[in-house]
Amino acid sequence: MARVRILKMDPHFTPDSSLPSFAQHLAMLDNVLPPDDFARMVGETEELADTERSYLPAHKQGGTAAYETLERKAPGLVALYRSSSLRRLISDIVKLEVAPTPLHDQSSCSVLFYEKPGDHIGWHYDHNFYKGRHFTVLVPIINRGREPNGLSQARLMVRQNKRERVIATPPNAMIVFEGATVRHRVTPIGEGERRVIWSMTFCTDPRNSAFQGVARRVKDTAFFGLRALWT
Repeated sequence: MARVRILKMDPHFTPDSSLPSFAQHLAMLDNVLPPDDFARMVGETEELADTERSYLPAHKQGGTAAYETLERKAPGLVALYRSSSLRRLISDIVKLEVAPTPLHDQSSCSVLFYEKPGDHIGWHYDHNFYKGRHFTVLVPIINRGREPNGLSQARLMVRQNKRERVIATPPNAMIVFEGATVRHRVTPIGEGERRVIWSMTFCTDPRNSAFQGVARRVKDTAFFGLRALWT
């Protein structure tokens, strides 16, 4: 796996080995931030005491901190998301030029909380509401529980070519995938466990049509409530 380092004075990602293949629309890296920088990200995330809980029967249960919340309370995460170096890294992985998606899209940069028993999300695609191709980037910030390896029992699973596989999500990993083509889910978390994921989206063309804009706002109500209709 490639290792990515961030400079102390500037959020600058510089992979020091070859990047993983994106041939299956999915790539993983380990230890994307040096320990000190990652510890700062954990500390900033722990300050997000207020999250928006959502519950969709038989499909989703969990908490979310939206992009506009992170702008106020987790500026380090937002700075990394907007950095030219992260944009360059994701572009190099997917072999296309990408850009962050807009601030009014509350899912552009968010933090997902699985911390109450049963928190999960069922099988789904990350539907694309933009003119260009759309990519999801996940960085686990916290993942602790009662499994032998110290992680939670919540699993990120993908289904490709009629086969299911588990994607490892230890803290400080990075998972990049094209959510519109990779079906995925997260299995329920157990009692006393905690899993916090920094979620980002990038797109080759972050413009959208009027219809796509309305569809995106309707989708966001599942995570952020009815206020998303006016973002």
